[in-house]
Amino acid sequence: MLSIPLYSQSATPLRFSLKTALEDTFLIEGLTSNVVAEIRTMGDSLTWFGTGQGLALHDGHRIYAHQITAELLDDGQITNLVPQGGIPAIAVMGDTMAIAYSGDDGSIQVGYGLTLTYSAEDTSGITWTYLQQPVDNEADTIKPFGEGYFKQLPVTVPQANVTYDAHLSGEFLWTASWAGGLRRYHLTKKVWENVPLPMDDQDSLSLCDGEGFDVSASDSRPILTDYYLNPRDPGDGGNHNHKAFSVIVFGDTIWVGTANGINKGILIKEIVETQPNVFEILDCIEWEHYSFPDDGLSGNFVVGLAKQFWNGQITVWAASMHADSPGEMRGLSYTRDNGLSWSTALLGERVYNVFAKDSLVLAATATGLWKSLDGENWAKFQAVTDTTFMAQNQILTDIVYTVALDERDTTLNLWIGTPDGVALSSDMHGSSWSIYQTEYDTTEVYAYPNPFSPFSHNQLGNDGYIRFHTGKVVNTIIELNIFNFGMEKVYSETFDLNTYRGAIKWNGRDLNGIHGANGVYFARLNYANSSSHSPSDYWTKFIMVK
Repeated sequence: MLSIPLYSQSATPLRFSLKTALEDTFLIEGLTSNVVAEIRTMGDSLTWFGTGQGLALHDGHRIYAHQITAELLDDGQITNLVPQGGIPAIAVMGDTMAIAYSGDDGSIQVGYGLTLTYSAEDTSGITWTYLQQPVDNEADTIKPFGEGYFKQLPVTVPQANVTYDAHLSGEFLWTASWAGGLRRYHLTKKVWENVPLPMDDQDSLSLCDGEGFDVSASDSRPILTDYYLNPRDPGDGGNHNHKAFSVIVFGDTIWVGTANGINKGILIKEIVETQPNVFEILDCIEWEHYSFPDDGLSGNFVVGLAKQFWNGQITVWAASMHADSPGEMRGLSYTRDNGLSWSTALLGERVYNVFAKDSLVLAATATGLWKSLDGENWAKFQAVTDTTFMAQNQILTDIVYTVALDERDTTLNLWIGTPDGVALSSDMHGSSWSIYQTEYDTTEVYAYPNPFSPFSHNQLGNDGYIRFHTGKVVNTIIELNIFNFGMEKVYSETFDLNTYRGAIKWNGRDLNGIHGANGVYFARLNYANSSSHSPSDYWTKFIMVK
């Protein structure tokens, strides 16, 4: 999903050392959140992660979390620390990178702004420029774009204005936001522009045709005829198609996914004579709008886009969900003929992200990671487990939020991001995984999550799990016994690490397969943590709430 054109990488392979950055306290080792929703590769070894609690990276050896600042940053402020918040979007172009941040105010999601750097591979400490979440002034009711101006409802607050996707291409950073719509930031002029998209009832919109602009008696400026940019709901006079969720740009084409389908725009540069013998280069866009049911999409809520180039043909993939029209379905929608016709795949699956390379298509979904070589026949990867002897590592969730292919070594590597950490496979079959998860104390024995619900936490297959952190284990047998508050044994299991691979875990069921009652439970684990000691008992307490 990287933009085109790409800036060239260094001709000399680099393996970055982060010692300087660590000494300067810009990074700390390990993840601070297991929720990983964005993955982007950069250069020869860096891999960036957008997590639920900030920015992280893998340098080819280890994972580091980027240090944050809780201070309010001014628009345009230079900083070495990034804002606090989750990361819904990362955009990469060569050594340039943009990060979007979000959180909530207790009742609604809030956009926390973006950081932009032109030297993301600087291991002595990245210099970021902070950009406040783009909003309008109350007076911004008429804005310029293309050959004229358009009317809009100003979006003046960051509430409900989260940047869910971003893309770097050429001289622009493009952002897709809920209330904020589609916007772009000029990387050298350092200014934002609002980009009008078709209204819900429009199948096309020209920002290049001067005949589509009227000059009224009250305003000498050419205004786009019968157009109003308004991200409110249709019942409130607005347009779902003005709520943007995904964006990709390649060549002279931009694709935007919204709450009302997909928009394909052709980017055009025009030379306009603004005064006698004074010429200006204007950017404009010719839009086409595709939606369910007329154009064959599975659903109108388009949350992810990807470009595939194979055998001289471009395919555009869209992760689509049902919006508010009867008959819409979750799944994938795709076009192989530049939008003239659309097909669907994986119907019924909640797809979060798509990644495509050559003939391979990877779909990150609520039921796992899927792959296809033709777009029609799909196979699902097995659940992720580290098969290393004594590792005790496992991704305890079916959900895969994001996926990326790493081609920088002699063999292809596969990254996935989940609600339970990030994993790297050294082959395309997912047969050899390394798992990276938050570890709060490497030596303590504890259970997590705590409190635990078998119906909402760590959902894998038809069960939810609580896992037990043991610290160092030197023998190959771990005995687990679960007791209720009356110290009655409700469950017992022996894990033989010679053959068992995965987390030390419990699904909340007793030996008869029935979920236990709500309340306090005690877990007793028996193992040896030192070669000089025999196995001992280790206790921890947790609460189960169904």
